[in-house]
Amino acid sequence: MARADGLGAIAVLGLGEAGAALAGGLAAAGARVRGFDPAGPAPPAGVEAVADATDAVRTSNVILSVNSAAAALEVAKTAAPVLGESHLFADLNTAAPELKRTIARAVEARGARFADVAIMAPVPGRGIRAPVLVSGTGAEEFAAVFESFGMPVTRVGSEPGAAAARKLARSVFMKGLAAAVGESLAAAERLECEEWLYADIEATIAGADERLLRRLIEGSRMHAARRSEEMEAAVAMLEELGVEPRVAAASREWLRSLCRTEAVGSSGRRAAVSSGRTEVSR
Repeated sequence: MARADGLGAIAVLGLGEAGAALAGGLAAAGARVRGFDPAGPAPPAGVEAVADATDAVRTSNVILSVNSAAAALEVAKTAAPVLGESHLFADLNTAAPELKRTIARAVEARGARFADVAIMAPVPGRGIRAPVLVSGTGAEEFAAVFESFGMPVTRVGSEPGAAAARKLARSVFMKGLAAAVGESLAAAERLECEEWLYADIEATIAGADERLLRRLIEGSRMHAARRSEEMEAAVAMLEELGVEPRVAAASREWLRSLCRTEAVGSSGRRAAVSSGRTEVSR
């Protein structure tokens, strides 16, 4: 296909659920794809299996590391000896920004460009249509290559770790939401009202808009004292039900911190007003 003209092979290191979906989607779109996974799964249709990671890198121009944070640096170090100025190394693993920077240094020391890629939606079912954020010295090159295959790419800067940081900031919300839902439903199960609460949560999420977000943020600051008392009661109930109140207790402590912040702010404002009155009286 025209979009693959002038592009060398793409190596996909890691053929798990996400890696296999990306490799298969790229091959179907006309790319030359070589895949390797030490666990030995059969590569998707159209993807050439190679003997090892070094061979995959040596015979490709673009390398995608799709493994896990625990294996990301090891994969990069394995690839590094055969990297050169003709290579783009993209790390698609969800990892801390500092780890991304460490991987970038290992890759760039060999003259290659590095792309920190954060996948922002599940890959299965989307394949190369999964939206990503990208940063690093190879961000523009990554975007040029993968946008040509239909991947939605958002550039977020030239610093490695910038894409990872944005995803992880979002993960605090997404995974925190999942934890809160799980804890709520565990309590509802003990209270024999799980179906009711599930439907209520579903309706709340379906109807979420900017007003809800503003109410969560601004309302928590305005009503922190009352809401912290509410969460204290929730913690007590969960403990009585035998459900560990991980999220409820954390919410209580966060609201208490807002109370303390507001109290300090109010003291400062009162002091400023008092000082102003003193000046006037002089």
